[in-house]
Amino acid sequence: MAGPKGKKQQKRGVDFKKIKRKIGKKLPPAKNATNTEIKSKAIILPEQSVASEKAGLAVNKRGLTLKELLQQTSHYSSKVRKEALLGIKDLFEKYPEELRLHKYAVIEKLRERIGDDDRVAQKTLHELFKSAIDAGCQEDNQELFVSLVMPYIFNAMTHLAIDVRLMAFKYLELVIQYHPPSFFLYAEKILQNFEDILRRNQFYLEDKKKLETALAGLEHCFSLLPCNKREVSSLENNDAGQRILHAFEPDLPAKSAGCSVIIPKLKDLVPVLVNCFQDFIPEVQMGSLLDKQSFDCMLSILHSINLAVKFFFYMTDEGKLESRPSQEGLDVTMLTISMTLLKKLLVLFPLNMTNQLSEKDDVEYFGLNTELTEIFLYLSKWICPPAILLGKVLEFLENSLLRKVCPDTRIGKAWEKREKREKREKLGRSGRSGRSGRREKREKREKQEKQKKQEKQEKHLISLLPFVPKLVSQVPDDWKSRLLQAFTKAFKDCNHECPLKLACLSIMEEMLVPRQDVLYLDPSVPEILDFQIAWIRELPMLLILMGDKNPSCSQVVLHLLLRVGQRSLMNSSFAWEYDNVQFSLQPFFSNQNDGNISYGPFVKLPRDSQELSLCCLFYFSHLDSLLLKSIADCCLCPHLEHHVLFRIIEVLHSSYKSGHIQIADHISFLITLLSSFSVFPGTSDKKEIYPVIESDVNISKESDVIILNRKALKSLTRIVQSCLSEMGDNSLVFLMLEKVILEQMLQIPPLDNVCAMLRMLITLDSKATIISQQAFISLGNILPWYLIDIVHCTAEEDKKVSGSICSSACCYYLTPCFVLFDKSHELLNVVLKTLRSWITKSSLACLTPDQTRYTTEISSRVDAVVSLLQLMHKDDKIWQIISSFKAEIDCILESIIVLQSSKEISMTIEERHMVQCALGRLRTLHSGMQSV
Repeated sequence: MAGPKGKKQQKRGVDFKKIKRKIGKKLPPAKNATNTEIKSKAIILPEQSVASEKAGLAVNKRGLTLKELLQQTSHYSSKVRKEALLGIKDLFEKYPEELRLHKYAVIEKLRERIGDDDRVAQKTLHELFKSAIDAGCQEDNQELFVSLVMPYIFNAMTHLAIDVRLMAFKYLELVIQYHPPSFFLYAEKILQNFEDILRRNQFYLEDKKKLETALAGLEHCFSLLPCNKREVSSLENNDAGQRILHAFEPDLPAKSAGCSVIIPKLKDLVPVLVNCFQDFIPEVQMGSLLDKQSFDCMLSILHSINLAVKFFFYMTDEGKLESRPSQEGLDVTMLTISMTLLKKLLVLFPLNMTNQLSEKDDVEYFGLNTELTEIFLYLSKWICPPAILLGKVLEFLENSLLRKVCPDTRIGKAWEKREKREKREKLGRSGRSGRSGRREKREKREKQEKQKKQEKQEKHLISLLPFVPKLVSQVPDDWKSRLLQAFTKAFKDCNHECPLKLACLSIMEEMLVPRQDVLYLDPSVPEILDFQIAWIRELPMLLILMGDKNPSCSQVVLHLLLRVGQRSLMNSSFAWEYDNVQFSLQPFFSNQNDGNISYGPFVKLPRDSQELSLCCLFYFSHLDSLLLKSIADCCLCPHLEHHVLFRIIEVLHSSYKSGHIQIADHISFLITLLSSFSVFPGTSDKKEIYPVIESDVNISKESDVIILNRKALKSLTRIVQSCLSEMGDNSLVFLMLEKVILEQMLQIPPLDNVCAMLRMLITLDSKATIISQQAFISLGNILPWYLIDIVHCTAEEDKKVSGSICSSACCYYLTPCFVLFDKSHELLNVVLKTLRSWITKSSLACLTPDQTRYTTEISSRVDAVVSLLQLMHKDDKIWQIISSFKAEIDCILESIIVLQSSKEISMTIEERHMVQCALGRLRTLHSGMQSV
């Protein structure tokens, strides 16, 4: 009990005084504490410096080596791991050689972090992993890299964190991208993990991006599945999986399990994909606008199902694998899958595209419906689809070809608002230029978006085209006509530069030319033949429209045209139409407009395309003269390679021997080449008209083109001579050639062309002289000028003029004249008389402008005549013949003497000296003639 209130409590004594101390304050040492502190000086040894140990080693910005950075990737702190990965990235960018030298060590260390749960570290690791795999897979031991990382990827696929599991699929996609055979080595595990991640669909209900990541990897794997006979056979023969080094991973499979494991896994995986797709259907049926990720996921699911179905289709139809299940087992499997897809997926077709949707959404829905259509057409092999569903598919295909499903423009509220806004901008009172600039940018942006939309639509449409031939052969007649009409319109309307044009050409070939004894369209049906004729008529116009800007597409057109020509030999309906193609094909070679020649695409196309176009010529039953003229003009193009010219002659000569070219047209073609071939293409100086003769040694670089062209003309002359000798009786051919050749030579063509035509004459006149009297007169007027041309070119050689005659080459040009003189001495007499007449003054008035091409000075003509006689003197046989015409030589000598003493003709001292020298040379020849 407490005491009375007024009584104070008695104070008690204190044994120890309590001291309040602050928390964290260090206690002072005891008074009797011993000081144990030791003081010493630091010892610095230079050889123990860390900097000296790293001298010569590659380090990153923080001065760490690759070994130190790799060790830090295993640190418990995510920040340290992230910094280490960034340091490795920096090191590899600065020293790329480090990655090449240590790629195995890098892979072995980095693979441990595949299951890292830090997002930033994972992103950096993925970039490093990509660069390391890229460097490693460039070599032969790609399988070693795969064997090092695949166990860690599979381990990450079973991680509790969903983000780590999804990231593992990204690593898997990266490995398969650089080494596709790895998918077949681990197909069972890979597909099982995809099935597990897709069955637990709760992770993508909130974040569809995660589902998109998984589906992208699955789609990539499915794209590797063989879908034709060649790919199936290559899969069976592929031994890539047998070369894996197992020193690191002894539990890996020794070889690819093939399709025997893939088939049952696909059977389980396809229904899972269908269930994933059905989760999006409620939003579609409610008409709500879907975001881009939803569209991408739906399209990826359908595309994966489509790839799986396509794999089953070709496995049962064309695949030949010993390890695969029996045909009956595959059919049962596909029947089960088909019924599942029909009940749960195809009944949704078509996914409605309402008017409230934007143009972009229309394209997305069009892509989804395209995938559904393709799946349905593949499955029609195992199931008999309902008539209503078949009608919807055919209608969708028709509208797709006609571009009615996803039109290029849409008139809706948004479009009307934009038009009103543009009108207001036009009527604005201020800032007109600024609004105009914004409008131009908007129009440019809209144009680009429209182009992307169209390209995307065409890409989806291309996947449906391969089904057109088979559908047309199976559907009723009314649908047959509708599909063909829609296909024809799609082919004509699409741009010639887009991939859709190439795809249409490929499908067109199947419907024009039977493939593997499969005839999709019978041309005996008039309605079908009309469509086929319309396609054939488009080919030459398309070929000319493309020009030389798209060689690959031109090659496809030419190949199809060739196949049609080959079939025309067996089909009279095609033969007449194919012959008419040549009239549209003329501008492809060349075209004349007001005398000006414009060369077609043939000249600039690659060699293989040129060969295809020449092969097409052989299958015309009759080559028209207009087409031959167009080809002849093309042959004379200076840019045409010479071996192509020779190939053209070879093909046309074969056509002539097969009866496809008339003899008159063929002869006219050959003469045109010889008479118009230019040794100096592309120039307009005197050398182009009077080319010079080739020497055995190149005089200068400027003469290289001259020599090459002249060699080509010589080769052309030999080829034409060979063709003429195979055309029948030489005397009859000569009668046809004589008049045409003489007409060409009377036009005073270049020296090389005259020589070529003369050689053509002597080829046919080899046994006996069959030259007519009229030809005699013409040759008497032509040969003197031809011989003087040779003399003038020889004189230029003495002056070292580039590209002129050397004396040793004159024989090639003089030989045709000598052959004619040997057969007809009278012709030689006419030539000598003509030469004598040129020396007299009275003959100057008779010279035409073409004949005065070198000079009209009498001294030069005298020198040329004497030089010609000197050249003829070098040939013993010809000089013996000339000796029989001693009187003509005497007349020439007397004419020169008279000219020299004449006072009516005014000549300079140099000219008189030239005449005097010529007279001395001729007297020497004359004295030798008397001794003979």
